[in-house]
Amino acid sequence: MSHLRDLYQEVILDHSKSPRNFSELCDANRKADGHNPLCGDKVTVYLKLNDGMVEDVSFTGVGCAISTASASLMTQAVKGKSLAAANELFNRFHGLVTGKIDEEQNLGELVVFQGVSEFPVRVKCATLAWHTLQSALEKAEGSISKE
Repeated sequence: MSHLRDLYQEVILDHSKSPRNFSELCDANRKADGHNPLCGDKVTVYLKLNDGMVEDVSFTGVGCAISTASASLMTQAVKGKSLAAANELFNRFHGLVTGKIDEEQNLGELVVFQGVSEFPVRVKCATLAWHTLQSALEKAEGSISKE
């Protein structure tokens, strides 16, 4: 199990140091801001939706390694998905990091966040970008705060 934890830690550090899809999406048709005042994480998620599909997604912001890595992996996971599939992925991911589901449930690389459930204060870091994505998908105006 130690080898697996090391691998998971490597993936999180890689996505934290070199986040994928980290830029402002100029042709986004939805955008949402998220903030975790407990640790100072801030994220903006940009979406380009077309015919009920996530055609493109990106993010900007500042945050801890878990927050940044989660946003990076999230953008890779939802790109090309339908709105329903993106919402279902959010539910499965949230269940994983809150310890409500034990199995991976087709989460792919997102399973690296499974250990976050052991640290409740870190759950907010791991889910900030996801809640912000939900806000953008629902076209909610304003920003969200995860206290």
